[in-house]
Amino acid sequence: MTEQNPVKVGITGLGRSGWNIHANAIHELPNLFRVVGVCDPAPERQKDAKDRFGCTTYAEYDDLVKQADIELMIVATPSHLHKKDVIAALRCDKDVMVEKPMASDLAGVDEMISVANTTGRMLTVNQNRRWQPDFLKVRKIIASGVLGRTIEVRIRSDRFGRRWDWQTLKQYGGGELNNSGAHYIDMGLLLFDDPRPKVFCHMESTSFYAGDAENHVRVLLTPEAGPLVDVAITTHQSYQEPSWVVIGTRGSLVCMGKEIRWKFLSDDTVPPMSLATKATDGRKYNQEQLPMTEEIVDLSDDFNRFSQGHGVLDLYRSLYKTLRHGQPLAITPESVRRQAAVLEECRKICPV
Repeated sequence: MTEQNPVKVGITGLGRSGWNIHANAIHELPNLFRVVGVCDPAPERQKDAKDRFGCTTYAEYDDLVKQADIELMIVATPSHLHKKDVIAALRCDKDVMVEKPMASDLAGVDEMISVANTTGRMLTVNQNRRWQPDFLKVRKIIASGVLGRTIEVRIRSDRFGRRWDWQTLKQYGGGELNNSGAHYIDMGLLLFDDPRPKVFCHMESTSFYAGDAENHVRVLLTPEAGPLVDVAITTHQSYQEPSWVVIGTRGSLVCMGKEIRWKFLSDDTVPPMSLATKATDGRKYNQEQLPMTEEIVDLSDDFNRFSQGHGVLDLYRSLYKTLRHGQPLAITPESVRRQAAVLEECRKICPV
């Protein structure tokens, strides 16, 4: 994709997301985006940006947001600052991409959407895992219908390890619900249309988090029409579970690591059953050999591309088409509001 009308970008927050995700992606797309201003309180991070992009640097966001030539503001500050920083940029006539979680609560999300609508500016969210290879493949297999009607979907994000940074603190909007749930609950919600599914949640904060936020999360989503979606996120799982399990009326799917397997009824020639109400011959249990087909796909190459940032690059390429050519926005704030509403319900059901 070759263009020569780059969008002028400002970035506030040059930490893990601001630098490793957004700045790196923009650096790879010089014909589409150009960083013209950044903000971070750390002088060494300002210098990194100055050396890399030749941009103006600031210690205070109030100064960056006033820079007139910025068209798109990337908000990658700590989660509890998202609402304030996004609204300030919108009111300064800038389009905005904000890191996930969109805001620390649903009220913040609604206020951001309202200001975007009032100002007429674009607002989007970095939900880059919507481009994650296993999610894309699972959705495609479900949509193909080979598994029949989907009954249940299980999504897992687990590890065994401790954490002690700012994202373990509730006051900064930390915790696994915001950190990881903003991705995996988002994926689950995209598997059905119900805007307000029933929500069950269990959360705990353990000694594996230095802060007071939750590090063990279990969420069940039950839509009016659609599968039960079971999302589990924990820092206490020392054995790997399948990252995806899909159970359908004609077969099932499992994803372990970078490999997806799915097995399903081969055809529609399965003979009909006849209900037997009398005692079974020889006291035997029902047994039969159904015609089954198994397919396997290795997503290693796709995951390698994704780990190298190609999911974010795809997001930015799409965003450029929106800003310069009027293509519909790939990630609307309204689609992310569904996720924010579920996260809010989880906090009400099981406060930590």
